Formats: sequence, structure tokens, C-alpha cells
Amino acid sequence: MPFPLCLLACAPAAEPVTKPEFDAGRSYEYLKSICRLKSRISGSPGMAAQQKLISEHFRKLKAQVQFQSFDAPHPLNGTPVRMNNMIVSWYPKAKKRILLACHYDTRPFPDRDRRQPQGLFIGANDGASGVAFLMELGNVMHNLKISQDYGVDFVFFDGEELVYRENDPYFLGSKYFANQYKTEPRDYEYVYGILFDMIADKNLAIYMEKNSLKYAPQLTRSIWEAAQRVGIKQFIPQAKFEIRDDHLPLNEIARIPTCDIIDFDYPAWHTTRDIPRYCSGASMAKVGKVLIYWLQNAP
Repeated sequence: MPFPLCLLACAPAAEPVTKPEFDAGRSYEYLKSICRLKSRISGSPGMAAQQKLISEHFRKLKAQVQFQSFDAPHPLNGTPVRMNNMIVSWYPKAKKRILLACHYDTRPFPDRDRRQPQGLFIGANDGASGVAFLMELGNVMHNLKISQDYGVDFVFFDGEELVYRENDPYFLGSKYFANQYKTEPRDYEYVYGILFDMIADKNLAIYMEKNSLKYAPQLTRSIWEAAQRVGIKQFIPQAKFEIRDDHLPLNEIARIPTCDIIDFDYPAWHTTRDIPRYCSGASMAKVGKVLIYWLQNAP
């Protein structure tokens, strides 16, 4: 029996499904706005301005923003430097969670620059790219159906490289975060962690990082499989670099299986040339396409 005409005519139209898409142009504008703050060394006015920028951005998106504060001795004179890890939470009631992280401090000087090793270090790729990436990802989080109903935390690590001399300690923020996670009472668990570092290189080429394969092989391979499924060829399924980065404390101290997504083939690394001109929103969008697919299909 055919449906009555009035039922067909009066049926409500299906609501369009909004496909979450990472905006390359907007992410690049975020990167440039961060770089306009210039140096963002831990404890500096530039870092304070960046913290305000990040807080305001995510609070407008209705995310939960927290500061995890601690003091660390300055490597040159031992005076306390106030550090602030920033934690931005989505779906905070979920007990099984995914950690997406970057560092947001910049190195004090471009020590690999042959002409100006004491010059101004902007850290467009090495610093701002991870922040800009998570800022843009925040714009799609409310339209994103996360696999397994995981909660998600964006974590911005301070003090990744407050380094003036060869033997100065690295990873101050991620070490503190990992130790707090390990020792403090909590009612949630991080199932996976992904670190984003130097992901805006115009000539993007992201290889599997060896420590990620050592500590989080299943996770690492699942990300590169996601890249293959969405056709992002810049994720190359070969191991190339063994990198010490913020994922090590997460793996070794907190026991959170964490992968480092990093393009280490970047000639401007730790030089005055690490500026927006050598970065690309299109590169960040390629990483974003992979990450969005992975979040929707996380194991």
C-alpha cells in the first residue's frame, strides 16, 4: 500500500550531517598569530600572552581549561621558573581517555643557526605548529563522533626545551605531568597518547619514530594505517629517526602508550629561519585528516 501523500509531504527533512573537516587556512592563521608573540620561553611575557590566547580560544569553544602549575629551577641561575601545563578537556566525564599533546614553549635561542646562534627564535614549526593544530582541531571536536566514546584531553607541555647548555634538562612539563598521573589518585585512564611536534613543514614527510614503535607499536601502526586509508602519502610507513621528545616521559613514567608524530627533516630546525614562511596550513590539514579519521576509528 503506498504512503498517503500528506505523510510523504509532511515528513521532516533529515538533518544534514556535518562532516568534521580540518581547515588549512584557519590553522595557518593560528600559527601566525602565535608567532606574532615572538619568543615564548617558559616564564616569559610571550608565554603568558600565549596562555591567554589559548585559554580564550578553548573557553569560547566550551571546553574545560585547566592549568597544572609547578616551579622548576632556571638552568642558569637556579631561580624558580613558574611552569604551566595546560589541559583542555572534551567529554570530561569519560573515564577512558585519549591524550593529544604538544609542547608550547620555545627554545631560548636558535643554537643551530650559524650566523645568529643568540638571535631571536620564533619557533613557527618547533612550537607553534602543535598549538595551531590543536586550536583548529578544537573547532571540529563537537561534530566529531569519537570511537568507543573516549574522552579527549589536549595537553600543552611547558618547559620542553628550557635549554641553554648541552646538559640542561629537557621535558620538564611532560615529566611533571607523567609523575602526577602516576602518583596522584584518579578515576580515569589514558588509553592512548599522541604527541604532535613540527608538523607544519611545507615539505611534509612523517616517518614512524623508533621510540614510538618500541613503546606503542599497535598505536603507531594504527595511525599510519589511518593515513593510508585516507590517502595521505606524507605518512611514510618506515622507521627513520629515534627521537627524544615529550612522548618518552608519557611512555616510561606514566605508562601511557604514546606515539610521536614529527617531521624531523626540517632544515630550519633551531635556527632563525623557523618562521611562518617555511610552514604550511596544508601540511597541518593533512595531519588533521589522518587524526580525525583515527579518532573516529580508534581501536
